[in-house]
Amino acid sequence: MTAVDERGMTKYFEELEPPDGIKVELLRGEIVMMASPDLVLNMIVEDVLDQIPRKRWSRLQTQDIDILDEASEPVPDLVVLERENMPASGRLLPCHLITMVVEVVSKTSVLRDYVVKRSIYAAAGVPVYLIVDPVMAQCVLLTEPAGTGEDADYQVQRVTKFGDSVPLESLGLKLESGDFGVFPDVRPHRYP
Repeated sequence: MTAVDERGMTKYFEELEPPDGIKVELLRGEIVMMASPDLVLNMIVEDVLDQIPRKRWSRLQTQDIDILDEASEPVPDLVVLERENMPASGRLLPCHLITMVVEVVSKTSVLRDYVVKRSIYAAAGVPVYLIVDPVMAQCVLLTEPAGTGEDADYQVQRVTKFGDSVPLESLGLKLESGDFGVFPDVRPHRYP
């Protein structure tokens, strides 16, 4: 897709009005639509929210992110940023303000969460990307983003099984994953 096509897709995306209950993201010029999340996903997001102190951190669900220099407006399951960095308004949250994004893998989002968004968030310089995976009962903590465009990636990866603590050093806490639910009867995948 050419740069002109991507700019045109971004403009089209901004004017798109999806039906109720449909989550829509722009990922490298491609519009991705998803049905409302599974209860397992929603409960994991709630568990993560409960463990991040609101006094210091803004914890935003389904917030559109502005990824500079590319046609992407992902909508993570959770965005965490310091309360003092919170803008007063706006649909798009600038990526440079973000401390951490969290994506909870759904039955249909495995490739997007592990590959596409990993590259997008790394290219944007998001310091911490946490993938919570109820298919494989694991958390994948990604830090130290490097590179640009589709070649961007995180240099450090730590996999933690559900039940163990996930060290979120940038937030100054350990995330407890013992109560995270799993998807029953879902075929395992090969990621990370």
